[in-house]
Amino acid sequence: MKNKSFLYKGLAVTMLTGLSFSNIACSDSYLDDVKNSGSFNTDLYFQNEQQSFSALVSVYDILRKYSGGFENTVTFFNAGSDDFFSGGGNSNDGAGIQGLNNYTINPNTMPASYWKDYYQGIARANLLIEKVPGATMGEDVKKRFIAEAKVLRSLYYFELLRMFGNIPIVLKTIQFGEDYWNIPQAKPADVYAQIENDMVAAIPDLMMTASGNDRGRITQGTARAILGKIYLYDKKMPQAAAQFAEVNGTPGGTSQYGYKLVANYADLFKVGPETADPYKFSTESILEVMHTNKGNSDWGFWGQGKDEGNSINVMVGPRSYSLTNVPSNNAPDIYSGWAFNTVTNDLYTFMQGDPRLNTTIFNAKQLVTDGKITYSPAFSDTGYFLQKYLPTNDLKSSLPGPAELNFRQNYIAIRLADTYLMEAEALGGSGGRAQALLDAVRARVGLTPVPVSLQAIKDERRRELAGEGHRWFDLVRWGDAPAKLASKGFVANKNEILPIPFNELPNTALKQNPGY
Repeated sequence: MKNKSFLYKGLAVTMLTGLSFSNIACSDSYLDDVKNSGSFNTDLYFQNEQQSFSALVSVYDILRKYSGGFENTVTFFNAGSDDFFSGGGNSNDGAGIQGLNNYTINPNTMPASYWKDYYQGIARANLLIEKVPGATMGEDVKKRFIAEAKVLRSLYYFELLRMFGNIPIVLKTIQFGEDYWNIPQAKPADVYAQIENDMVAAIPDLMMTASGNDRGRITQGTARAILGKIYLYDKKMPQAAAQFAEVNGTPGGTSQYGYKLVANYADLFKVGPETADPYKFSTESILEVMHTNKGNSDWGFWGQGKDEGNSINVMVGPRSYSLTNVPSNNAPDIYSGWAFNTVTNDLYTFMQGDPRLNTTIFNAKQLVTDGKITYSPAFSDTGYFLQKYLPTNDLKSSLPGPAELNFRQNYIAIRLADTYLMEAEALGGSGGRAQALLDAVRARVGLTPVPVSLQAIKDERRRELAGEGHRWFDLVRWGDAPAKLASKGFVANKNEILPIPFNELPNTALKQNPGY
């Protein structure tokens, strides 16, 4: 591979003196010993625990790919599903997201960041795994840092695997003089074997649970949830069910890792005060991506790894939104956004009668009819928007930086209701435990039991997790994508994986995915 995603030029690690892990605001500059891009001397770094921890944080930073920057994976894969359209200003607003929406995506319109960002995370993890053993720090802490890096590296490989299918494995640092452009793609089975083995080996060295300043770090429970998900996609159902059972414990109760369904479903998507936000890191959160307005994110570095705001918020808000002057106007005071991920009529109909409807879908159409709001219809407007991440004016940042780029709502990448339903699926959608897991998810929102089956689990996942970025991958994993997405242009045996970005291919050993 000849691009910088495999190299360590400009490795963005940050000094964190006096900052807690769960409240990190990255600096705008590199370390003091980075004189210019490409001069980071790893032999002079990783001397102690503080430096090693800073490097570990840089590995975690890639998690913001889920919800940060215009090319975040949540809005991108929502657009490819049957629950959302791309939306946006017009049919040319973001070639990648529009191309996935109508399945015209090709190597030239495929955003390169989906490949580069995850390989950058892998490169950072590789460097840490190699260098931390030589640092002056306690052996148990060394093991924990390395274990966290291995779990994150495995997660990043998993994301690449389910997006692109055919990817190279790189497990060591690559120096400038090495023949790094001739690394071949590995068989998917070999990638699965590597990351599964790494995960199993890492779990004993991780914290059992995290609290205080450690909130947000990988724990044994987080790792088991990720491993269970990897096994599920690798179709190793007994192994997946076993890992999820460790995470989930007794359905509806509190697990050994302290996980428990929150009582109020809507609380999962609320944002509290800037200090001591009670909605962050709830008992249901297993893997949570941190966002803050303290990074003062700006357009000059938006989407380049140094910005720390949640970009889903502004992307899903209606355009030119305004409250009207009517008595007792109780419509929400929403910050005008860019109208991406407009909700399909199919999802709106599917969710009728479900208690999660109003937490999931914002019915702007009805509020216009009631004379309470106005907004400018954008591309693929249906009048329905994704409520879970709507930006409200009371959450606008008062700190420097554009308000659009500094919303601080965290994104929960894996939560307990998700692992309940994945375990029920891994159990084949049958049996007493699968029934209890499904019942617990429904009972939380006041729904009565329905007989457990794979179809019941699929339906529950669609309602419970709508808009959280999972639906497209679910459809592909189940083999349902060709039928469910035919109206959007999905082609079987092609669109289950994405095209490798064109610029990754010339003068390398990489081969483009079939059909592209």
